[in-house]
Amino acid sequence: SLMNTAQPQLTLYGAQASGSIAVEAALTLLGIPYALVKGATWAEEAARDRVAPVNPMRQIPTLVLPDGEVMTESAAILIYLADLHPEARLAPAPGDARRTQFLRWMVYVSSAIYSLHWIKPDVQRIGAPPGARESVVNAVHDRIAFCWANMDKQVAPGRYLLGDELTVLDLYVTVVSRFGPWRERFYQAAPRMTPVVQRVDAEPQLQAFWPERFPPD
Repeated sequence: SLMNTAQPQLTLYGAQASGSIAVEAALTLLGIPYALVKGATWAEEAARDRVAPVNPMRQIPTLVLPDGEVMTESAAILIYLADLHPEARLAPAPGDARRTQFLRWMVYVSSAIYSLHWIKPDVQRIGAPPGARESVVNAVHDRIAFCWANMDKQVAPGRYLLGDELTVLDLYVTVVSRFGPWRERFYQAAPRMTPVVQRVDAEPQLQAFWPERFPPD
């Protein structure tokens, strides 16, 4: 399509197997070209330095819009992109009965689950000694599994989490469920959501995307 040959107007700072992957997947489904600045900010000082001028938190994903405005926070970016392109139906519209739960679970995945991963690279961030890393990470993983189980008990998926249409919530859960404590434990904690993430894994429009940007473990 003409859209795919256009010059990218968006710049996304991202990395393989990170939270940026949900944003990249949404842009892929929307057919929107974007310039990708790659770098694992949690592991590489150079990657942190690259993103610092636009995001002082030195984290990804960071999205720079065509006018230079900066967006951070994966859930916010996903909601924004979906709302900007209502024809793609990647989010229930305001006024849709599913919108309430959509917003609830997008923010829940961000705050109750995704945010905990910040602790893992350096447990001294929460005042724990480096020698306690294993027990702290285990506790973080227990909490994440608990939070997935809590969500699982309260959702009533159809083909996808909110019914029969794929939304950015499905993309978000599919990506974040691959972070520690990893999919095997997610499947145990979240049996209702399991078929949904497996369906998103198999989404035909993402078959070239997944192996490149979030290769199988």
